Amino acid sequence: MTEQNTGHGPGGAADAPDADDNRRQVLYWRLLARLFDHEEQPALESASLAVVEDIGLPPALLDPGASVGSVVQRHPELAAEFDGLMTPEPEEDGGRDRAAEVRRAALASKVLLNVFASGSGTVTAEQLARWQSDAEWFERALGCRPGELRGGRGGAGRAGAGGGTGVGPTGTGVGGPLPDLSRLIPAIGPELGSIEAGLVKRMHLREVLADPALAARLTPSMSLIEQLLRDKDNLSGVALANAKALIRRYVDEVTEVLRTQVEKSTVGELDRSVPPKRVFRNLDIDRTIWKNLTNWDPEGERLYVDRLYYRHTSRKKTPQRLIVVVDQSGSMVDSMVNCTILASIFAGLPKVDVHLIAYDTQALDLTPWAHDPFETLLRTKLGGGTDGTVAMALAQPKIAEPRNTVVVWISDFYEWRQQELFDSMAAVHRSGAKFIPVGSVTSSGRGSVNPWFRERFKDLGAPVISGHIKKLVHELKTFLT
Repeated sequence: MTEQNTGHGPGGAADAPDADDNRRQVLYWRLLARLFDHEEQPALESASLAVVEDIGLPPALLDPGASVGSVVQRHPELAAEFDGLMTPEPEEDGGRDRAAEVRRAALASKVLLNVFASGSGTVTAEQLARWQSDAEWFERALGCRPGELRGGRGGAGRAGAGGGTGVGPTGTGVGGPLPDLSRLIPAIGPELGSIEAGLVKRMHLREVLADPALAARLTPSMSLIEQLLRDKDNLSGVALANAKALIRRYVDEVTEVLRTQVEKSTVGELDRSVPPKRVFRNLDIDRTIWKNLTNWDPEGERLYVDRLYYRHTSRKKTPQRLIVVVDQSGSMVDSMVNCTILASIFAGLPKVDVHLIAYDTQALDLTPWAHDPFETLLRTKLGGGTDGTVAMALAQPKIAEPRNTVVVWISDFYEWRQQELFDSMAAVHRSGAKFIPVGSVTSSGRGSVNPWFRERFKDLGAPVISGHIKKLVHELKTFLT
């Protein structure tokens, strides 16, 4: 390491900014080298080690085999620095704090390498668990709750992360300040899910599930649940029992998150066709006084009441009917899991009559199990083609009172009988039922929708909802409460 790189040369304080820029550049070059080349670069490794030691950070940050959690366990003071690490920070009055930027670059490099340099070859249960832990630290660094970007288990929102796309104003040049990665979250979330799915596929999952000790190390996630649902018919005995336990754990965790988004529903609108019960607890004193003010005796200072008024307390008992139709083809697994859980939550509300239909080239009425998402998912068969007309044949007879019915249709709408399906959907909309087409209810918000359908739904006055599942929750609450 030269004097210029370490900042200990004769230039002293005057050279400090340049020295910090050089330190940061070394860390960034090492990051890029390790991301794109599995061969270790000795010069970059030794230079990075000198930088890390020089700024008082533990050398374990450069150890590819050490998880972020293990580093934090040995150095608890670093935990707070990882939280929100990649969210923007206001500049000090004196300008950039270059020394702090070097420290952030070292910590960020650790998280990025552990998450995005996932290696190759067979993956063990322990390696998957370690990657999932590192991914949680990465999510925390972006200002998200652990698990949120990869599957929605962590919570309903982000703390401090920005929206939109692109990078922050500080730029991305090698050697420059750390970019505001939080603004790239719409793209990062799906990429994390893709990496995790690749790791799961590289596991000998059946062998892991057959060993209770190894299965206990698995952390349920959307990628893992997808693989389990696809493979469940090929599992038996201990492996099947462990698979079901993982699915139930995940379902329970996501259910808890979604339930917080579904606020308690009202018990129904007042039914003014039913006369109010004339008992004291229903007496509307304010209205009674107001209506009898013409009988006020100013001399005697008395109010003579000709009529008492009572509050209506009877409420309409007719339940709202919610029909959820879910495409269970291979591209819609995330939506299938989320919407099955969401349907079960609404099925638990006292005034909602929930019906659930899943389809690919055949349709399956899952209504008897709508209250139990775990049992519902075990009855799904993921994959195959898509023919929404068979699902419509099951859904239409359920629309007994159109104005009291909402139909939620979740699909990417890549259909081979698209005109026939759209005509039947338009007929449902014109009947007075509320028709909600949904293109994506994933946790990350990623999902494609057939442009042909998207334009026609827009012209119909029922635009496609796509993005975060909270959008669908809001739409359903508006209709059902």
